[in-house]
Amino acid sequence: MSANLLSAVWAKADWRPRLSMGDWESLLGQARQARLLARLACQHIDHGLLDDVPVGPRVHLEGGLRLAERQQHEVRWEVDRISRALCEIEGPVVLLKGAAYLMADMAAARGRLFADIDLLVPRAQIESVENALFAAGWISDERDAYNQRYYRQWMHEIPPLRHVHRDSFIDLHHTITPPTSRFNVDGAKLLRDAVPLTGYPGLYVLAPVDMVLHSAVHLFQEGEFGHGLRDLLDLRDLLNDFSRQASFWDALLDRAEVLGLQIPLFHALSQLRRQLDFQTPPRLQGRVEQLGPNLLSRALMAWMLDLALQPDHPSCHSRWTGLARWLLYVRSHALRMPVHLLIPHLLRKSWMRRFPPKP
Repeated sequence: MSANLLSAVWAKADWRPRLSMGDWESLLGQARQARLLARLACQHIDHGLLDDVPVGPRVHLEGGLRLAERQQHEVRWEVDRISRALCEIEGPVVLLKGAAYLMADMAAARGRLFADIDLLVPRAQIESVENALFAAGWISDERDAYNQRYYRQWMHEIPPLRHVHRDSFIDLHHTITPPTSRFNVDGAKLLRDAVPLTGYPGLYVLAPVDMVLHSAVHLFQEGEFGHGLRDLLDLRDLLNDFSRQASFWDALLDRAEVLGLQIPLFHALSQLRRQLDFQTPPRLQGRVEQLGPNLLSRALMAWMLDLALQPDHPSCHSRWTGLARWLLYVRSHALRMPVHLLIPHLLRKSWMRRFPPKP
């Protein structure tokens, strides 16, 4: 059984399952760990294969699909509540990632599961938006003064907000990368080009090029790769959707240079080719190569990402997977914070894990 069983579903256009029950067990386990179970069900439906799946595995696929449908219904409701809560806020309120894909009816929303709703607002409006959401029932559970300062001073978001009755979560951002990050992005540039969301006055989504770049930098800077294959599929779907626009690819490469996100975009396109057989337009291949770092960094990142982006499932693990993920985790922290801030922060977090405060 191949460790690449799940990614092969999307990498091979003519994929047809010829799986033993042991293979099905591994495939479903990989899909569950990658949060792609419902997406796998959608793939079978799209190719007219669901009825051919053995009864046992089909029950899991159909169950995953029902869960995703229920969550998407709940997210639409939460977005409506958010829209009402923020109706008097000046300036755009931008939906990010999964909620944006869903509300804009994009392919990347199919079969998607949700943990929270991400919003982007002008930094000057953070307090007003937080107060309006508080009045509507969303509160912060973060009580530690250091963590509050860490989020509000160094990060690109405030501590997560939880609704007191529905337990829905909102991550409220003022940009898409930490201000201390090597890839520091000016949130005002993103807000300036945001696109209104039809039917929801005051709500927006990012411009197509910014949506792709946000997905790329989120994947390669956050350091959490358990859902990495799902994020790669997001990128593939976004690029397929937006490639219908004649000038999209040139605009994407231009925008990466404006925002300083050439390296995350390079790694995204490289991994899409390596893992999902997605090809960039041949006429732009030379320009894409110019986005990347030096040859040694490219080779090292390719090796680490080939391992780390596999589902976190025993059938996908090699002797080097843990090391690759650890190195990428260290890299993500080094990118997000300078050393003089990073070392004290990590030491404090380590101390707090070792000696948690008494309740």
